[in-house]
Amino acid sequence: MGDMNLLCLLPPMWACTFSLLSLIILARPESTVSSISASVLLSKQEPISQFSSEMEAVSPGAAVVRVVHHQDLNRRILVALIVASTLLGGILLFLLCFWICRQKNLKNSNGKSKQNLEPAKALSLSPIVDRFNSLWMASKKGSVAVIEYQLLEVATNNFQESNVLGEGGRGRVYKAHFDEKFLAAVKKLDGGGQDAEREFENELEWLVKIQHQNIVSLLGYCIHGETRLLVYEMMQNGSLESQLHGPTQGSALTWHLRMKIAIDVARALEYLHEHCSPPVVHRDIKSSNILLDSNFNAKLSDFGLAVTTGSQNKNVKLSGTLGYVAPEYLLEGKLTDKSDVYAFGVVLLELLIGKKPLEKMSPTQCQSLVTWAMPQLTDRSKLPNIVDSVIKETMDLKHLYQVAAVAVLCIQPEPSYRPLITDVLHSLIPLVPAELGGSLRVT
Repeated sequence: MGDMNLLCLLPPMWACTFSLLSLIILARPESTVSSISASVLLSKQEPISQFSSEMEAVSPGAAVVRVVHHQDLNRRILVALIVASTLLGGILLFLLCFWICRQKNLKNSNGKSKQNLEPAKALSLSPIVDRFNSLWMASKKGSVAVIEYQLLEVATNNFQESNVLGEGGRGRVYKAHFDEKFLAAVKKLDGGGQDAEREFENELEWLVKIQHQNIVSLLGYCIHGETRLLVYEMMQNGSLESQLHGPTQGSALTWHLRMKIAIDVARALEYLHEHCSPPVVHRDIKSSNILLDSNFNAKLSDFGLAVTTGSQNKNVKLSGTLGYVAPEYLLEGKLTDKSDVYAFGVVLLELLIGKKPLEKMSPTQCQSLVTWAMPQLTDRSKLPNIVDSVIKETMDLKHLYQVAAVAVLCIQPEPSYRPLITDVLHSLIPLVPAELGGSLRVT
């Protein structure tokens, strides 16, 4: 492209040089032109008689004038040619230097671009990575990036199956690589009608407002036709559900880690119930909505069903997951913060026993974990036998009895018998080592 530009400049330069020559020639006095004409005419006539020869000898003025003006013309042409050549040479030299510098710059820029592993991806995704980093550093409420759909396609490799982290009722969650170090989780909600749209808007609204160490951070969102996408911070150890009921069957979760996860969730709920104004009821506490980072710090996610406690006197549309839904909400539609406490009690049973809230006994029959465990939780002789085999005999029995007692209180059928989440939190903190966020001193 640069070479073509240089070639395009040459014709105008030659035209300028030719114009300069013409101006120099035309700038001579008119007498010169007339004398040239006279000299040309005289040169064409040969003397035909002695008289003519004598006349040339007697009046030699015309010949003298002719010689003088020819010399002057030749000199002017010579000077013009020298000046034009010098000017043209200077221009060509300047263009040559410019072309050489341009080639060096192009080589340098090409060399830098080759150092990038994926130059096109890095170029397109670097603005969004900078935006995410600035959001994290600023930690300002209401700062959420609006992300282009094409960027999310590139980051998830066109939503490839190998990048699926999990799947829920509304859509899938994908791992997104924005660069070598920056990862995020993208929840893709495909068109699901008014309910899906309402949940998307609700979650976006709540996560923009809520900032807490035990609540997952929303980094951005995208609206693309009927598709809605939410981008969260990456939680490397997935969900509590996948850890407990997935391929590893809870083998990575020690007794102390399980209790740490419990108090992390309790802290998130305490923030929603006690420190938000008005108080917020999550409405969908379950193990799949509890996410774990690389250090097994637990964070509550999925606020699509969250409502304020101002809705407690209304008949709120039944939403949630069977096995976690409180009886008064399931049967009568009554919703309070104690509904979240009930669901937390079910999660505590999962951590303690290692079973799912609903176990399929046959194609048409399921067994409730709460119904099955309740009689054994209050019997100290039977309790150690129902504990998850991964953690069996790894804890102090006093601590085991205390956790079981907290779980029994949380899953009481009558809401008024359930404790506040703050009381639950203060009951569990002494069971967790100080380095894991509790107050227990391990010797």
